[in-house]
Amino acid sequence: MSDKIAIIGLGYVGLPLAVAFAEKYKVVGFDINESRVNELNSGHDHTLEVEDDLLKSVLTKKGETTGLLNSADVEDIRDCNIYIVTVPTPVDKFNNPDLTPLIKASQMIGELLVQGDIIIYESTVYPGCTEEDCVPVLEQTSGLKFNTDFFCGYSPERINPGDKKNTLKSIKKVTSGSTPEIAERVNELYLSIIEAGTHLAPNMKVAEASKAIENAQRDINISFVNELALIFDRMGIDTNDVLDAAGTKWNFLKYKPGLVGGHCIGVDPYYLKQKAQMLGYYPAVISSGRKVNDSIGEFIGGKVIKLLIQRGVKVVGSKCLILGVTFKENCPDIRNTRVVDIIDELKDYGVEVDVYDTWADSKEVNQELKLELLNEVDLSKYDSIVLAVSHDEFKDLDWSTAKGVIYDVKAFLPREVVDGRL
Repeated sequence: MSDKIAIIGLGYVGLPLAVAFAEKYKVVGFDINESRVNELNSGHDHTLEVEDDLLKSVLTKKGETTGLLNSADVEDIRDCNIYIVTVPTPVDKFNNPDLTPLIKASQMIGELLVQGDIIIYESTVYPGCTEEDCVPVLEQTSGLKFNTDFFCGYSPERINPGDKKNTLKSIKKVTSGSTPEIAERVNELYLSIIEAGTHLAPNMKVAEASKAIENAQRDINISFVNELALIFDRMGIDTNDVLDAAGTKWNFLKYKPGLVGGHCIGVDPYYLKQKAQMLGYYPAVISSGRKVNDSIGEFIGGKVIKLLIQRGVKVVGSKCLILGVTFKENCPDIRNTRVVDIIDELKDYGVEVDVYDTWADSKEVNQELKLELLNEVDLSKYDSIVLAVSHDEFKDLDWSTAKGVIYDVKAFLPREVVDGRL
């Protein structure tokens, strides 16, 4: 294969993509985090998205014609002709989309562009972002003209962190390009690695919109069952019992209540919301869903406080154990975890909180969340325990030693063990 591909960003999305392409192309994986690059070049991925044996099998050295070279040196991607951008697209503390990583990546690539290069964006954005926000940066920094000298594509990432069944190659890939000819080329590029095939969208804006609504739809569905949980709690009804009964109908959507965080579902709807508002439309359903889902951590914290009071436990100074801090089960990803909402609510009441999670990286948790993780756990020491994330190993804890209130966010434990569940 004559193409040389640069993958910009080696996180949960970029690394699996780089490894898949490296089996057939010469690939440079670029990341500004030198420690991440060094880790990957040693043959280990702490996110666990790529197995070490597979990673080691595609690693290459400078001068070789195939495989993956990971680098933090911009010069190593200068001779690439295809750039695939997989940097994060977060929101700020006010839930406004933050395009800073995307713009900086575009500026860097713009300084490297030569005639005929293609830039493909995978980062989740609002419809129109590639052409309205990224292309002007590429043109300005490169001095080249869009769709004459260089071209773009958009192919939204669909990585599900921790999922070993629905992986990059087994999920159909939406593709698009800035001209019909480039769209075909982008499509063929992804077809060479995606076993499930591709869907060629009519244009980049359609591809961008498809990603935005995938996660907005899931967010809204979860917000509905979360709102049901808030209603049924006032009625003294177990939400999961209601869902089990309703789920016996063939067309009932079996969503469960819970915390909604992570890199996509808890973030992407804000991108669609902002774009709608820029066009003069207020998206009531999307906004309402986000408001409900963002309130669940506070609700859970309040329920734990009520259970403590009912037990006659003095709330201020009481000890609570939070089990799990990642955004989902059996996965080390802590991005946009909403477990912190429970922790903050309990601390506001004067509760002393400990956190235990065998999946999360303690250094990362300390740096990003300002929390210290326990190395071991004794359930008998706590006035309350909140099972926030349903890691498999939590089922094997000796729950008979627990003496305090137990609240099960995930309806994971046997009903007779817990005092409350969402």
